[in-house]
Amino acid sequence: MEEAPRDLQDLLEKGDDEFDRVRALSMHAAAQGATLTPLSELRYSSAVLRPPQIIAIGANYAAHSSELKLRSETAATVFSLWPNSLTGHESTITWSTDQTQQVDYEAELGVIIGRAAHKVSVADALDHVFGYTVVNDITARDLQFSEAQWSRCKSFDGFTPTGPVVITADQIADPQDLWLTTHVDGRILQDASSGDMVRSVAEIISYLSQTSTLLPGTLISTGSPGGAGYSRKPPVFLRDGSTVTITIDKIGFLTTHCRAI
Repeated sequence: MEEAPRDLQDLLEKGDDEFDRVRALSMHAAAQGATLTPLSELRYSSAVLRPPQIIAIGANYAAHSSELKLRSETAATVFSLWPNSLTGHESTITWSTDQTQQVDYEAELGVIIGRAAHKVSVADALDHVFGYTVVNDITARDLQFSEAQWSRCKSFDGFTPTGPVVITADQIADPQDLWLTTHVDGRILQDASSGDMVRSVAEIISYLSQTSTLLPGTLISTGSPGGAGYSRKPPVFLRDGSTVTITIDKIGFLTTHCRAI
């Protein structure tokens, strides 16, 4: 019996033939009435494991740029997230109040590259997407506005929950036609369309690929709409015991629990 890929990264690195093989085997197993382990008995991990790159796009919704008083640049704002920040659905993130007291949420559409993209056009960019997932780009705002770079303030352990699933690109006709909603402790704080992006998913992929090859498994977090806690009056920051649920229609919902120590 042939071995299954050990994770999504292994599947993507083996290419389209391997994906077709796994899909065919899955369909055959379902048709034969194979017994599957109930999801309730499983623990979610990050939607991506061992990604070669985690790239985040900042200020990609005009409302979010305005509320954080960020400049609207002529070029995209690009930064990296660190692998230790990845975690999964229903995880509990922990931070020290000695390090930050302004922890904020950000609903984002995550894009996972399936085929290497190098200097691709906007028209061809989506052909390189394997699938889409939900990302919560958690941010220590007090660090963000005290440092010139944004990677550290968004890369605390567990500050990049992703998942719970990856929906393949063939099931998302238009990534600019998705609705993002954020609930914090039962209150709706973000509610917007991915169509409000300043730069579309295709434009982001094309732009990044001009100078750096986007390898299979690369995760791109495409920016957050307005409604951040930092800009509210009074501000709404995540606290010990908070629960954040981000929903993107056609993909699912991602829940994160918070523990401040």
